Amino acid sequence: MKKNVVKNTTMLYLMSAAKLVLPLISVPYLSNVLSTEAYGSVVYVKSIMTFMQIIIDFAFGLSGTKDIVRARDSKEKTEKEASSIFTAQFFLACGCFIVLLGMVLVMPVFDGVELYTLLTFGPCFLSIFIMNYLFRGLEKMEVVTLRFVIMKSISTALTFVFIHGDPDLLWIPVLDIFSSMIAILLVRLEIKKYGYQIRLSGFKTAWKKLTEAAVYFISNMASTAFGALNTFLIGVFMTKTDTAYWGNAMILISAILALYDPIIDGLYPEMMRSKDLNYIKKVLAIFMPVIAAGCVFSFYAAPFVLGIFGKEKYISAIPVFRRLIPVLFFSFPAQMLGWPTLGAINRSKETTASTIIAAIFQCTGLLVLGITQHFNLITIATLRCVTEFFMMCVRLTFVLRFRDEFNRGEKKAAI
Repeated sequence: MKKNVVKNTTMLYLMSAAKLVLPLISVPYLSNVLSTEAYGSVVYVKSIMTFMQIIIDFAFGLSGTKDIVRARDSKEKTEKEASSIFTAQFFLACGCFIVLLGMVLVMPVFDGVELYTLLTFGPCFLSIFIMNYLFRGLEKMEVVTLRFVIMKSISTALTFVFIHGDPDLLWIPVLDIFSSMIAILLVRLEIKKYGYQIRLSGFKTAWKKLTEAAVYFISNMASTAFGALNTFLIGVFMTKTDTAYWGNAMILISAILALYDPIIDGLYPEMMRSKDLNYIKKVLAIFMPVIAAGCVFSFYAAPFVLGIFGKEKYISAIPVFRRLIPVLFFSFPAQMLGWPTLGAINRSKETTASTIIAAIFQCTGLLVLGITQHFNLITIATLRCVTEFFMMCVRLTFVLRFRDEFNRGEKKAAI
């Protein structure tokens, strides 16, 4: 079983490496060839799509994976579970598009980029055909990794060919749609190879899947208050140039945070089996010194790294990036204490509650900054760090409260 953990963690790490490297290749190019206003629009629309994607995914990466794991010994049950999730995501995607269309029609921030915004929704809608939950549940993460790397590599390479300035803005979503279609073709071939037939099912079964995944979704949706909500509000109340500065700083932070994902995702199945809190302690002991050193390096390397994004244009983003660096330090233990730790002892409500509490803290802080007229990039970045620390503390409190529940299965076996 541990061999599967290593294999899937390795595949997840390769995918996260692609998430890190490929955007860092194209983003500096886009920030140079596009005006700060156009690039600000790109960053802002991306923040909206982050919300949309989270709604469409509806945390099926967790709940759906669990369902597939339970059903994978039966082809018929696997098809039924996957079809129900696919149907649920289809309804969610249709609903998101209707909401987005309404936003584009009434919100001034979308003036001039209406078509770009609607096209950018294309990859979000097409993601329902990718079915990550199916391959995660089957423990075939190499399939997920392969199609992701191919998809992103194609869109990244074509970016340099077709995009040379503001008039080429529409090529960005078009290329993403094109690469998504290729990924879907690869998925269909894999599904056909395994002999599965995934199709739309009834609304009743889809609704059941939505209710089962709701607790995971609430947690994931609340966590967007730490990221996409900040960008959303900056885009509404500040300039597109400020949005571009914030976006470049957050792209670097998010790229580094993406390196944590394969560790978290790889540990989750193992912790579900062992419920060994010492396992978490060992991982933290290994990685926290490395993360601390990385934070120090990031602070001093900020001028060089952000200089690549646009030379003089984005020098003003350096203080913002530096102020966000503590997020890198606090986020890893905060995530480790979440689903891999509390989730392993079936404390999903507490995991979700910790995220919601932190989200309320973040939103309250943003409101205070607005009321006191201290709403600027530096104060928002500071609040983002404090919120991450706050969530870590809340989850640590829950872990200490329920520490006797770890290793319970092994203790019973010993008795």
